[in-house]
Amino acid sequence: MATYFSLLMEASAGSSTFLERSVELSTNNIQLGIVRGISYGLFGKPDVFMPQARALGARLLRLYFFWGQVEPLPGTYDWTVVDRFLEQLEPDDEVWVTVCSSSRWATREATDFLPPSPARDPAAYREFVRRLVRRCAGRVRYWQCDNEPSNIGLLWAGTAPEYVAQLGAFHAAVHESDGGALVVLGGCGYDVLSSEANSPQRQFFRHLVDAGRDAFDVFDVHLYGDPYRVPEYVETARALMHGCGYEKPVVAGEYAGPALFEFPEAERAMQGALADIFAAPPGSRSTDALKEQARQETPERRAMRALYARMPELPPRLQMFMAGCPPELETRRHRIACRQLIMRNMLAAAAGVRRTLYWNLAPEVPGPVDPYAIMHLLIGKLPLLDYCDGRIERRYPEADAFERLGCLLMRAVRVDRLELSGCPAIYAFRVECVDAAPVLVVWERRDAFDGECAAPVAVTMPWSASGAHVVDVFGETHIADVHDGAVRLPVTDTPLFMSEDVADALDT
Repeated sequence: MATYFSLLMEASAGSSTFLERSVELSTNNIQLGIVRGISYGLFGKPDVFMPQARALGARLLRLYFFWGQVEPLPGTYDWTVVDRFLEQLEPDDEVWVTVCSSSRWATREATDFLPPSPARDPAAYREFVRRLVRRCAGRVRYWQCDNEPSNIGLLWAGTAPEYVAQLGAFHAAVHESDGGALVVLGGCGYDVLSSEANSPQRQFFRHLVDAGRDAFDVFDVHLYGDPYRVPEYVETARALMHGCGYEKPVVAGEYAGPALFEFPEAERAMQGALADIFAAPPGSRSTDALKEQARQETPERRAMRALYARMPELPPRLQMFMAGCPPELETRRHRIACRQLIMRNMLAAAAGVRRTLYWNLAPEVPGPVDPYAIMHLLIGKLPLLDYCDGRIERRYPEADAFERLGCLLMRAVRVDRLELSGCPAIYAFRVECVDAAPVLVVWERRDAFDGECAAPVAVTMPWSASGAHVVDVFGETHIADVHDGAVRLPVTDTPLFMSEDVADALDT
């Protein structure tokens, strides 16, 4: 299950150069970002998306380039997709590029999409990376060597030592071509974070962190699953590095929710219906193979059709992830997603993560969705935006929540968790902002699906201001009672933003 979900889903730590870059990253303001997707310009013409991302408050953007996309033949470079992206950038945009070593001619596994694999000729790979980075010099801040390599067979067709070797060549090429860029280790995904301490996925990543310690500058952790495990996941990332005697900055290259596997009842129902599909190895996912599969009645599509035929009798927690589910379930899933967007970011920021990127901005390409593809069931409803008449224009409720949080975090320099005595289920955070009053973000921990049905609880907190302005993640205003140095307000599982002047803090 985690394997399928993850699809869409300088030197030593003691060197002075690394320490300078590390300090620079750690002292920057908190930055909220978005991932464009995994296949920009691969399945269709590269479209315009940066203005839409900026409109949501994102100034950090991550996207993918593939080796074969840029160098389709040995020594022949096609910069169409790269330049189409670069021309959309503004000076203060922060950019993260994940480079996949997928090629029909240059890598051990001949494919233009997935899985990436080791280069046949390391020198050719290094030259490709060098040229790509030079083309983007000064415009791209983060360069990542492939993604979630522990997902062997799907996101990496090689061993841990082979990934480390390629990472070393990647690191050298990046810093030769742009001394101000940072190299990001391939993402530590849900397959690693949700597994046991001695699982193959953990062992794989331990090898990367140990043997590859001199070949990356930033550790990427992916924050899917139960939002309340975000601090644990961040600590796991740091513990992997501490176990090897060093620490580097941690960023969250992906997060989103809700995901189907957050709901055991829904996951059991799905696994029961699709067990044979999940048990099969992923196999090659080249662009040609995927296009051909879309025209065939594959075992996957037959199993999904059977699942949809039973939709009315399936658990509501599973139905809400399916296309054409009852409107009340669709609306509830949107509300859960809006809440979780705030929760994941607050928990990550309080754990010291200063860069987070939401998965994802919009579908990979325009056109109708295929509800009988497993990936649609798993991640098809995560995008913030959608296509309308061939342009990325349609907004989902999560886009409004992202924009609201983006306005707040645009000024944020620090987030701290506040412990409220006798209220273990209350999550409260103080957001320190530049040139604005601090903002408190508050909610109660409840069941993600049913929690909204419970009545509010009255919470009292110290409050020095004479008044309090409160708005929730959906933009609704709330009344708070300020009296004798304290504020009393009704709290639910919907995050509230409270300040002396929320309108100013959120720049609305």
